[in-house]
Amino acid sequence: MAVPNPVVSQVVHFSSPVYHSSCSPCASSPPRRLFSSSATPPPRARSSSSPALLLVIMLARLPHLIAASSSSPSPSAAAYPSATASPPPPSASAVASGLQSLRQGGFVTGEEQSAQPQLQSSGRALGSISAMEEIPCCNGCYRTPVVMRNHTDLESFLVMIQNAALQVEGDHDFDPKVYVDLPLKHSLPSTKEAFVSLFQNNNGSVDTGEFNHFLNEFCDKPGSDLLPDNLTDFKNEPEGFLANVTNPAARDFALKMHSLWWLLARKVKERVHKDPHQHTLIPLPNPVVVPGARFREVYYWDTYWIVRGLLVSKLYETARNVVENLMFLANSFGFIPNGARTYYTNRSQPPLLSEAVMAIYHETKDVSFVEKAFPALLKEHNFWCADPHRVHIRDANGVEHVLTRYYAMWDEPRPESSTIDMQIAKGLERHQRAELYHHIATAAESGWDFSSRWMEDRHNLKTMKTSFILPVDLNAFLVQMENNIALFAKLLGKSDYEKHFYKLANSRKIAMDAILWNEEMGQYLDYWLVKRNATNSAANYKAFEVTYDFLPEHHNTDAYPSNFIPLWCGVVPPGDRKIQKMIASFKESGLLLPAGITTSLLQTGQQWDYPNAWAPLQHMIIEGFALTENEEGIALAKDISRRWLETNYVGYLETGEMQEKYDARYCGKVGSGGEYLPQAGFGWSNGVVLSLFERFGWAAEKKLTCE
Repeated sequence: MAVPNPVVSQVVHFSSPVYHSSCSPCASSPPRRLFSSSATPPPRARSSSSPALLLVIMLARLPHLIAASSSSPSPSAAAYPSATASPPPPSASAVASGLQSLRQGGFVTGEEQSAQPQLQSSGRALGSISAMEEIPCCNGCYRTPVVMRNHTDLESFLVMIQNAALQVEGDHDFDPKVYVDLPLKHSLPSTKEAFVSLFQNNNGSVDTGEFNHFLNEFCDKPGSDLLPDNLTDFKNEPEGFLANVTNPAARDFALKMHSLWWLLARKVKERVHKDPHQHTLIPLPNPVVVPGARFREVYYWDTYWIVRGLLVSKLYETARNVVENLMFLANSFGFIPNGARTYYTNRSQPPLLSEAVMAIYHETKDVSFVEKAFPALLKEHNFWCADPHRVHIRDANGVEHVLTRYYAMWDEPRPESSTIDMQIAKGLERHQRAELYHHIATAAESGWDFSSRWMEDRHNLKTMKTSFILPVDLNAFLVQMENNIALFAKLLGKSDYEKHFYKLANSRKIAMDAILWNEEMGQYLDYWLVKRNATNSAANYKAFEVTYDFLPEHHNTDAYPSNFIPLWCGVVPPGDRKIQKMIASFKESGLLLPAGITTSLLQTGQQWDYPNAWAPLQHMIIEGFALTENEEGIALAKDISRRWLETNYVGYLETGEMQEKYDARYCGKVGSGGEYLPQAGFGWSNGVVLSLFERFGWAAEKKLTCE
């Protein structure tokens, strides 16, 4: 039975694309935009930078919210679009109306969505290309309506609880995410009413005991909406498991990593499916494998490295289930959210679904799985290649290219970090706060939250300009995606798609070479669309009609591992002259330290900067150099792999846990910095260890210890 999606009606989501029947509409129509560059968006109520004042304002509004919730019937499951069901085809009048609206450059409002349900839900699986479903033209010229996403009622209420908790409990080791993960025991209106009464009966002052009593009576513990899952395909030591790891200590370590999948496997409780409006958790159809600790739900890009580890552990069914959950999200929302919480649906994360599908196909040769994934991959590609993510830019020769940026559909404090974001934005004007909140959420979409990569002043979070940057890694991931989709199309006999996506991949590679490649440094570099360290008050982050002109001084010349990710994504194939330059440049960059690759050379206190080392970055750089088929590159890959396996092993011996990040300076030392305490578990760290053991092995005579 198809699992209904209980959150589509709660949140604004991206519609399926409208394909044009010829290139002439693409060529003649102006680029789509959310707001015109001259228009000011409608004013919206915004939170104060003071949590205490915010709480007072929220409490004053609660009776109105309660009344609204009580008078609005909950949508039935029958009203939810299914991830697998095919809706009726759009009527001719709906299609004509939708195309007219889109060609005029407007965006679809909530009222228009209600008036055009067929157009909004036309998520048909794309098999053969019909007259209505032609391949998009003009280098991916889509017309996809986008709007800023708003809080659900439940999210708004849980943010009130979050702010109240900060006032009552204080900020020592305070984790705001805890409070937006709380499942409700009772209906939202009755819980809101009790919350209002709690403060009204105590003249606005509540002590810790009273507050905790309210939480115990009306909320369940964070994570209680998930249950442990017994992995049906798990074996203590699968046949053929890491045959090339013969050192006893290394083999014991690898088996411990294998056993950790038990601890991280979950399934969604039935009550979440039954009462979705009492949970921020998005109910997924299959069991899940979570990163661990405070990250108690599925995360998009973490899942890729979890899948790589599951495949080493021969957990093929579990790996399929995990990736099918991502496909479910893509089919439900038109993109894959940052994580499986409603409050994450304002943004995505680095697009690695196609590579996860490729990893499973590589191990299983299951063409039917590829066929099942294909429609979701097309939807995800549409999301990343349409406004507001796409950017037009002319190179030094006047040739226009299309590249992609991160762009969150959000300009308020992130619900999971609302109190933190408001503190960062303290002292700014209202419009400045809105823009900063947008760039903060956009940095979270990048996975690098936070880093000097996104700041004008590399040490000041207030100066983030994330959506004004063309990132190397994102565009490399999209080359990888486009090549993967082309290969899948070939497997499925879809020759038109095959040709089209190979063409897109080649066009993007040419654009990366023209705009992001720096010959002098021998690296691909992030490109700033606005001048860094300048007054950019005239730059409008909501304007999408701009075509930029390339200026070489807008390159970010700081060293980051992301500058070398094109090696992993197939942007620089074996034999390319750039390979030797990139190997030499990496060796001279200072990024490689005794215990791995540091995330930058700048010690800012942010977790995606010096001296932290992260499993996914190590893995992409290691595999990237290994894929060069260059003797020096392969030797470098083996050296980095050894350092990383040693620091993970020593760290595990010392703490008894796998860590989210490590300190690249010292073997076995846990990383630090950022907006939360170090986390253990840990999905992608376990997956990378297993993957590196599989690729390089560990000989019996080779010691697994810090050198």
